[in-house]
Amino acid sequence: MELAHSLLLNEEAYNQLGEVQKAEFIFDWLRYLEKLLLATSKSDVKEKQKALVEQLLSLLNSSPGPPTRKLLAKNLGVLYSIGDTFSVYETIDKCNDLIRSKDDSPSYLPTKLAAVVCLGSLYKKLGRILVNTFTDTVGNILKAMKSAESQGRYEIMLSLQNILNGLGAAATPCHRDVYKAAKSCLTDRSMAVRCAAAKCLLELQKEAIFMWSTDLDSVATLCFKSFEGSNYDVRISVSKLLGTVLARAIISKHPGAAVSRQSIRRVSLEEVLELLGTGFLRGSSGFLRASGDMLKGTSSVSRDVRVGVTQAYVVFVSTLGGIWLEKNFATFLSHILSLVSQSHPKATQTQTDAVCGRRCVSFILRATIGGLLGEKAQIAAAKDICQAIWKLKKVVDVTASQHMLVCALQELGNLIYSLGTTAAPLLQDSSAGILDSVISVILHPSISVRLATAWCLHCIAVALPSYLTPLLDRCLERLTVLKSSPEAVTGFSFAVAALLGAVKHCPLGIPHGKGKIIMTLAEDLLCSAVQNSRLSAQRTQAGWLLIAALMTLGPAVVSHHLARLLLLWKCVFPVSPKDLETEKSRGDSFTWQVTLEGRAGALCAVKSFVSHCGDLLTEEVIQHLLPPLPCAVDLLTQLSSVLKTYGSTLKMPSVVYRQRLYELLILLPPETYEENFCAILKELAADLTASDIQVAASAFLLPPLCHQDDLVILSPLLQETDHRFIEEQLLLGNGIACGSLEYDPYSIYEKDVEGDSVPKPLSPVLSVISSAVKLFGVVCAHVGEAQRLSVLEQLLDSIKHTKGARQQVVQLHVVSSLSSFLKTWALHSLSLIIDSAGPLYHMHVEPTLSLIIMLLLNVPPTHAEVHQSLGRCLNALITTLGPELQGNSTSISTLRTSCLLGCAVMQDNPDCLVQAQAISCLQQLHMFAPRHVNLSSLVSCLCVNLCSPYLLLRRAVLACLRQLVQREAAEVSEHAVLLAKDNREELTSDANIREVGLEGALLTLLDKETDQKLCHDIKETLNHMLTSMAVDKLSFWLKLCKDVLAASADFTTVTCVDTMQEEEGDKGDDASVLTTGNDDKSFPFTNPRWATRVFAAECVCRIINQCENAHSAHFDIALAQEMKKRDSRNDFLVLHLADLIRMAFMAATDHSDQLRLSGLETLLVVIRRFAAIPEPEFPGHVILEQYQANVGAALRPAFTSETPPDVTAKACQVCSAWIASGVVSDLNDLRRVHQLLVSSLTKIQAGKEALSHLYNESASTMEILAVLKAWAEVYIIAVERHKSHRQPLKTIPCSEESVRNGPHSTDGLLDLVHTDLSTLSRLWLAALQDFALLTLPSEFASQLPVEGGAFYTAETSENAKLHYYNSWALILHATALWLTSTGFVVADPDEEAAHLSRPVTPTSMCQGSSSGATVKSPEDVCTDRFHLILGISVEFLCSLRSDATMESITACLHALQALLDVPWPRSKIGSDQDLGIELLNVLHRVILTRESPSIQLASLEVVRQIICAAQEHVKEKRRSAEVDDGAAEKETLPEFGEGKDTGGLVPGKSLVFATLELCVCILVRQLPELNPKLTGSPGVKATKPQVLSEDGSRLVSAALVILSELPAVCSPEGSISILPTILYLTIGVLRETAVKLPGGQLPSTVAASLQALKGILSSPMARAEKSHSAWTDLLRSALTTILDCWDPDGTHQELDEISLLTAITVFILSTSPEVTTIPCLQKRCIEKFKATLEIKDPVVQIKTYQLLLSIFQYPNPAVSYPYIYSLVSSIVEKLQEIDKRKPEDTAELQIFQEGIKVLQALVAIAEEQHRSQLVACLLPILISFLLDDNDLGSATSVMKNLHDFALQNLMQIGPQYSSVFKNVMASSPALKARLEAAIKGNQESVKIKIPTSKHTKNPGKNTSIQLKTNFL
Repeated sequence: MELAHSLLLNEEAYNQLGEVQKAEFIFDWLRYLEKLLLATSKSDVKEKQKALVEQLLSLLNSSPGPPTRKLLAKNLGVLYSIGDTFSVYETIDKCNDLIRSKDDSPSYLPTKLAAVVCLGSLYKKLGRILVNTFTDTVGNILKAMKSAESQGRYEIMLSLQNILNGLGAAATPCHRDVYKAAKSCLTDRSMAVRCAAAKCLLELQKEAIFMWSTDLDSVATLCFKSFEGSNYDVRISVSKLLGTVLARAIISKHPGAAVSRQSIRRVSLEEVLELLGTGFLRGSSGFLRASGDMLKGTSSVSRDVRVGVTQAYVVFVSTLGGIWLEKNFATFLSHILSLVSQSHPKATQTQTDAVCGRRCVSFILRATIGGLLGEKAQIAAAKDICQAIWKLKKVVDVTASQHMLVCALQELGNLIYSLGTTAAPLLQDSSAGILDSVISVILHPSISVRLATAWCLHCIAVALPSYLTPLLDRCLERLTVLKSSPEAVTGFSFAVAALLGAVKHCPLGIPHGKGKIIMTLAEDLLCSAVQNSRLSAQRTQAGWLLIAALMTLGPAVVSHHLARLLLLWKCVFPVSPKDLETEKSRGDSFTWQVTLEGRAGALCAVKSFVSHCGDLLTEEVIQHLLPPLPCAVDLLTQLSSVLKTYGSTLKMPSVVYRQRLYELLILLPPETYEENFCAILKELAADLTASDIQVAASAFLLPPLCHQDDLVILSPLLQETDHRFIEEQLLLGNGIACGSLEYDPYSIYEKDVEGDSVPKPLSPVLSVISSAVKLFGVVCAHVGEAQRLSVLEQLLDSIKHTKGARQQVVQLHVVSSLSSFLKTWALHSLSLIIDSAGPLYHMHVEPTLSLIIMLLLNVPPTHAEVHQSLGRCLNALITTLGPELQGNSTSISTLRTSCLLGCAVMQDNPDCLVQAQAISCLQQLHMFAPRHVNLSSLVSCLCVNLCSPYLLLRRAVLACLRQLVQREAAEVSEHAVLLAKDNREELTSDANIREVGLEGALLTLLDKETDQKLCHDIKETLNHMLTSMAVDKLSFWLKLCKDVLAASADFTTVTCVDTMQEEEGDKGDDASVLTTGNDDKSFPFTNPRWATRVFAAECVCRIINQCENAHSAHFDIALAQEMKKRDSRNDFLVLHLADLIRMAFMAATDHSDQLRLSGLETLLVVIRRFAAIPEPEFPGHVILEQYQANVGAALRPAFTSETPPDVTAKACQVCSAWIASGVVSDLNDLRRVHQLLVSSLTKIQAGKEALSHLYNESASTMEILAVLKAWAEVYIIAVERHKSHRQPLKTIPCSEESVRNGPHSTDGLLDLVHTDLSTLSRLWLAALQDFALLTLPSEFASQLPVEGGAFYTAETSENAKLHYYNSWALILHATALWLTSTGFVVADPDEEAAHLSRPVTPTSMCQGSSSGATVKSPEDVCTDRFHLILGISVEFLCSLRSDATMESITACLHALQALLDVPWPRSKIGSDQDLGIELLNVLHRVILTRESPSIQLASLEVVRQIICAAQEHVKEKRRSAEVDDGAAEKETLPEFGEGKDTGGLVPGKSLVFATLELCVCILVRQLPELNPKLTGSPGVKATKPQVLSEDGSRLVSAALVILSELPAVCSPEGSISILPTILYLTIGVLRETAVKLPGGQLPSTVAASLQALKGILSSPMARAEKSHSAWTDLLRSALTTILDCWDPDGTHQELDEISLLTAITVFILSTSPEVTTIPCLQKRCIEKFKATLEIKDPVVQIKTYQLLLSIFQYPNPAVSYPYIYSLVSSIVEKLQEIDKRKPEDTAELQIFQEGIKVLQALVAIAEEQHRSQLVACLLPILISFLLDDNDLGSATSVMKNLHDFALQNLMQIGPQYSSVFKNVMASSPALKARLEAAIKGNQESVKIKIPTSKHTKNPGKNTSIQLKTNFL
């Protein structure tokens, strides 16, 4: 195929190919040529133009197929538009000649058609250049059309459309001729021709004024005719034509010139509506030409005409636009409603017609009001609809207005439903009286109106949950009062059922007690039904309807009424078959009607119970449900005899009964009714082969049984479209009604499956077949083989015995039932076929693919269904080939090219479903072989079809986009924008990609789209794009979100200005923020819906999260500004903070509750992410501080009384986050937000009783707990700040930093909370007690309080649990802190107890027990509280759920820390060893299951506290024992501490053992080498030491601290048991982490292990009598271990000598002398020091001197003297060596200074007789470093410093040891002279420097020396 890629056709290659390949080759060349021509220079094109034209024209004669001729024509047009045009007339003549040819053979037809297409393309491209020739061409084409077949007519129409498009007004002379030809084609028998004619006329009307003036009526009539017998495509095309022409007639301003030429008819809106109305009501027969039967009233308009006109109405209004609709809404509404008024009896003469007519009217209203108006205009429209309802209600003739009322009510419901809580102002507007007008229609005589009213109330309740309970109360009250009115009983029971159905859509629910009221009322209705025959039927229906609707509230409510339901169910059927027989012989037609309806209702109620309360369906309950079932089935079998006896009035009730029973049986487990299988199967077979069903009705059976993609094959009408709501009625044929609410009132509480607003149950006659089909599948699968065969034979017989249409019906029923049965087996067999056939099919791929391509290139586009099927085959082939398509072999390459070619052909197909298939195939190809799919052209195709009127095409586009952006979001976005900038004609104006990018276009689409699947795909696509690109295109994304949120600002300003009143400075600013958007004319988003705004707010949060994982400058304003200066393209989130706050504010103060929640969430995210960022211009302040007024204003509306609890709960969370963030330091500023929390606290103090009764009790629980959690967070922060502030007391009062964080602000916050702390502590404890009760295992349920807890009711405990889970942890932490602050002590009034926040009062924890039990003592109260907190913590930590948050775990651990911070709880833990062990085991488990270092550190801190508690306990016991047995001998004292006398530690019973396990776990995780099992030997292994991470180091250090504390918890014997382990671990850490760090620093783990060693070695146990000798042995071993760390062979050089030497020094200094003074050890230690002194590293030498200094100064000579004797000589030698060499750098200087310090220390501790020798050694060394006056000036800084140091030391030694000093000086005159010269020189230099001291660099040192030289 590569050979095809050239400018001229490669004829040599072409001629070598076979026929099929030739066609492919040509098509591929033409595709390539199209792109190449646009990219080639004009001169090159002109050069080869002649040859190219010849080649292209020669192709005309080669019978090109439809796609090829289209491309050929396109290329000709492009070629002439780029190159010269002089030969174009020849080309046109040639085409005209081909068309004129008399050759009518089929083989010549493609050539003729190609010529027609070429003419269209040339005129379209070149336009007025060809104006001279066009009359001939048009004449020729129109002449040819007379004899053309459908393909010809189709192509001619499209060609004429192109000619008109190219010529514009210049084509006027031919307009009439074209119009005439197109008129005939508009009613052509071929649907494709009709579509093409509609497109041609649509083009024509742009210039042909007569079409929308003088000929308007005939155009309309023509369109009506065209709708007759039309398909979906025709209806789309013709309705677009009709709607556009009519809209044009109204808006056109006629040009003056035209007026003079032809008389123009002015058309008014009323006339246009009249015209459309005529089509809707009378069809194509028009005004006067009504046929006879029409006048007689026997025929009604065919449905396809009505559906077509309906679509035309929508196009008409859409063309005129939303603003036009707003102005003319009242006129439009009254006209549309009048279409179903009784003044046009044709429209509603039968119920079927009425239902279909209502559907059409509803569709028009939904598509126009819902699709074109913004929220503000929709509210105005709702008021108009309400006015219409008032007027219609007053109409005397009830039947005349009923259908209009139904449509008005349904649209009002839909409208409010779509507005959501933004409709609140509409319902609050008393002048509109929405609720009153709706409720007033409930008593309407028509059942359809009553149902529509109920549904409207349902929509209001779902949209505005705060109205649900009041509406329910109002309806229940009216139902009770008006029980004797039949209309009221049905009307209000419908309303209650509809409102109960709304509860599942309202998360806040309804009060639990409503269930009881409804159940009681239902029972009352059922019991009183028999009392009044006039009301029997209504009361029976109402009673069961209420019960069935009640079931939708789920197990939590229904469980309380289950017994009553089962009793009613049991009573509704006779007990035995005998009773049923007697029943049959009694009663009359009416009683049977009521009985059947009652039983059908009972079946429905049980069905509702089974489907909504699955959790209650236990074995026991099923056993209670079963007894009436056999009787129900018996009645089913006897229905026919009852019908015979009592007449046909029972026909409908018996069908309904049958349907209800089938529906219930489908849901029940088949084994529950297996003894009735035979009877049921018999009935089902009879239903499926019944004789009275029409054919057309059966089409509803197949869709549920087929795959969505296969439906189009069954019937084009089954495809999913935007017009499904009205198109559905065409599927069922003229005589059958489409679904409607009155066919099954019980569906009013069910959620509609298809997501449409109003449920649309089919009539019972159809529904019963549907249910029978499903039940047949279930039963047939469970009966025996023989039985199954006989049933199937019976069904086959019935097919044979019927004829014609009847046979078709029976076949369809039987096939459906079998499909239903086979569904069970199909999946299994399908997988087998794929597994076995997948690889085998490969051999057939090539021939199949060739066939597909050949057909695609040759089948006319008019045969759309063939192309659709070819597309499905191609898709299947691509799936079969799969990833193989990536291969490079010739065969795979050929297959891939063919696939791409096939996709290209399909993309050019006019049929939208074929285009959708093409996109789907390309999507597959992109998945398997992404490199070979041209992304640019694919994205171009997707953008063009983004706003296609075809739902399936839009779905395909979005599914493909969603896949593309997962890999290549940025590329897709760029291609889309480039495409838009190239200004392709195809890009519809709907997708404004050029201005707002693909992302903005998708957001606009999301706002308009109603299809749920599509909306989901759009959101997913946008989310992928945001994840990939938001950080790089930050400003763009934020502007998109801001534009969407600000577009609704006209709504928000009102709220905004009100809330800003108090914030003086910012009021004007924020109000202007929101109104600026309205002045901006080029606003990209107009009136976005609230759901789109919610999505935009969610996007803002996602953008912030994405930035967190990007550059740190996003959250650092100084860095961001600096980088922005460096490169202006840099963009960081922190620079957009004002916009983020503004967006959060706009969302948080909106009318929509969902948007308020999203806005508050955004605000919360902003606060959390930006709180800590400092403001560079104002040190000590943060950047968020300037927005505090905005935050306050955003929060305030959430605390008004009418705000729903979920919004208030969210706002509380934001309040606490704001206060806790520390952004605001000034108390007065903080009070604004604090005050909001105070108001909430006041509101909730009354507990669960005080809060709103609008919602379920659990909503109150949620609000109370949110408030308590918010306060807890604030209190925790206040305490933390108070603590951290008390620790560093070195604050400078005047610095800005301290002004911000000064004591007044930290204590101030605590003071603010302090005021309410007594209330809070009581409520916190109550909440914790509730939580503790709710988390008890189910077996303790019987012990729970009957009335519930402090904040939840027993009935709603399940719902409440979730809210407790969300808030308990912080409340627990706060409570623990509060208890800590009281110290768990009751303050004595006489004592100064001011420091305690509040004494513990002797109350029960939350005064929950009402029994007036005895008052508990303070000790008991404390114990209860202690166990409550401990119990909750342990219960939570011991079984951490996977969804447990970090916040909860941390808060819980912090609560335990706080608890153990005070003595009393520590004494509790210390004295109860089992409790301590349990806690340790729980913490061990936490450490094992949670990897987070912060959680592990917090756990270790609790462990440390537990060990401290144990230590305190042991000390206390020892102390009290010593006091008690003061006189006794010490030997008789019992051993306290673990291990007692034996030293044994029992695992599971030992606190120390549990602690060791836990510490080993931590240490081995960080340092696996410590585990002897891993290293393979218990001995010391030479491994390279490692540096741990910061977190790892902290964990290891914490574990070592705990280990060092353990001996103090043990008895002496116990300490001996654990000492080896502790020493092994401590020294192991030292060994494994002793890495050499620069500057001689010790790693933090080494420092910790040395500290731990010191703690262990100085333990009293080392000196205790019973353990002394054992400890001594063990410590010696430990020292040996450390000494062994130095390898004799030097392989372990990486170890840090300083760390090991320090460890040895710790041993020498901290243990008793006998440990280290045994000769062998002492000798090795001394050797180590000696060896280290020889190391050249100055840092090591310095550190060695420092360590030796500490050893030399050790008070016990037995320890220090050996070291002194062994090492002094080498130290002196070293110093003398330095003396000779003279130091060259500061390091050597420091070594010398440290050495001198050691010698000075020796002088100090030496005995008198040796001191003179030492001084005699020391003085010459020091004096040798003195410089005389001459040398001092030229000396290096090191030498000067050495001189100063030596002189200073000499000045100290001189006076201290004057006699020795004088002796040495006397014996060595040279030394004396040198010293004197140095002193003198020093004094001279001081004298010289004093006057000029300002010029000296460093006078300080010399002066200080001068002051000390006076002793000589």
